[in-house]
Amino acid sequence: MWDRPDFLRLPKRSGKPRSAGVTHVLDKGTPPVALDGILTSTADLADIVKIGWGIGYLDPSLKHRVATYQRAGLLVSLGGTLLEIAVAQGELAALRRWAAATGIDAVEVSDGLGWLPAGRQRALVAELSADFVVLAEVGVKDAAIPVAAEVWAEEMNADLAAGATWVVAEGRESGTVGLYDPDGAVRTDLVEELVGAVPADRVIFEAPTKAQQAWFVRRFGAEVNLGNIAVDDVLALETLRLGLRADTAVRP
Repeated sequence: MWDRPDFLRLPKRSGKPRSAGVTHVLDKGTPPVALDGILTSTADLADIVKIGWGIGYLDPSLKHRVATYQRAGLLVSLGGTLLEIAVAQGELAALRRWAAATGIDAVEVSDGLGWLPAGRQRALVAELSADFVVLAEVGVKDAAIPVAAEVWAEEMNADLAAGATWVVAEGRESGTVGLYDPDGAVRTDLVEELVGAVPADRVIFEAPTKAQQAWFVRRFGAEVNLGNIAVDDVLALETLRLGLRADTAVRP
């Protein structure tokens, strides 16, 4: 095991399995040969990996990818878009069988496409939580749809009550919708209202850019749950969490 230095005074970080300070990673199709090398330095820093979009459906190395992450102690989730498409085509049962056979631990339940009828997301959370860890995402991917904090909070609490382990606040890979203005700036009023109404340790804030990650660390500290982190940005995010980067460094 690596002998990590301990001579600096850094913020406290909980170890795995974490109930706070979760790092949720977005895998956009990282070549399998690169995963072992990346995980050598980041396995103890990351908690959940989402196989993004419908990549898992097309990836011939999916079983290997899932097993590699699980050996490193990460929970492996399918992306919500794939689930939404399967539900729309009446193939939820087939997706469940395939995911279980592949070794998938978790599923993201979302309505980012806006296709689900009222109440369907809650029903899916309740149904799927019997077999998988469920991450329920709130928000849509269309920047033209208004964002209402009270609606998000109500949906998040309903998803948690239905059986979700975490709720995910939409930011997309681009970081330009949901939690963020089109220019990527954090909608601070939205965030403050959410943490005032929903248990903060159950919320994962999608924060794909360094500026967004730094904002959340400065506001909530090292133990904030952050999602949609690029596979090769996990170590860099940890430096933000621990104040080892100019963006979050605090003079003693």
